[in-house]
Amino acid sequence: MTVFANPRNSNFLGFGACAGLMAYALFSQYVLGLQPCPLCIFQRVAVISMGVVFLAAAIHSPGLAGRRVYGALVALAAAGGAIIAGRHVWLQNLPPDQVPTCGPGLDFMLEAFPFTEMLTTVFAGSGECAEIVWSFLGLSMPTWVLICVVLLGGFGVWNNWRAPRSE
Repeated sequence: MTVFANPRNSNFLGFGACAGLMAYALFSQYVLGLQPCPLCIFQRVAVISMGVVFLAAAIHSPGLAGRRVYGALVALAAAGGAIIAGRHVWLQNLPPDQVPTCGPGLDFMLEAFPFTEMLTTVFAGSGECAEIVWSFLGLSMPTWVLICVVLLGGFGVWNNWRAPRSE
């Protein structure tokens, strides 16, 4: 029996992957000193959301209908993360003369702006979101987040929509 034979074990694996992504995000912030921009924080929310759904699915261990609901919720969180990370990657690849100016921090926007205006401002992007301060194998952190949420989202849908193997 492999770990993938049981959807419950695979959901725990998905949760572990999300926890690992968040652990590295916190390591890069508090040890490497890389401060997250507003889009980075929203990407973290998407990864945490996926992790919560994976964990709930693993603990609950529902039947096929329930797993399909969890699969759809993982897909929804992954789609949100992919949209946010994709926007971030797009901003990082703009020509320098088209990069938006730096805006206020997320803490200030949450306190001073109505929620919808804050979301509009964050997704418009700012100069700090366009700056690449970390890369691995030539890809920036938002690019890696995009890859990870798409793969984890696909894994979550596959795992929770398939019929489990009989033992």
